[in-house]
Amino acid sequence: MEKKEERFTVVFTDGSQMKDAGMRQILVDKETGVHYLVWKAGYAGGMTPLLDSEGKVVIQK
Repeated sequence: MEKKEERFTVVFTDGSQMKDAGMRQILVDKETGVHYLVWKAGYAGGMTPLLDSEGKVVIQK
């Protein structure tokens, strides 16, 4: 079976799933270059595009 290439790359990780504060990661979409902030703690979590100081989406060139 052919292995499918992963679309996202983890470029930063902080925290731990074992702590109440949870884990924070920054992912980069390999197709679009858009950076996403991901937060996970227990059964909860969220994902949002990462924004710069002007409110524009951070895109890797």
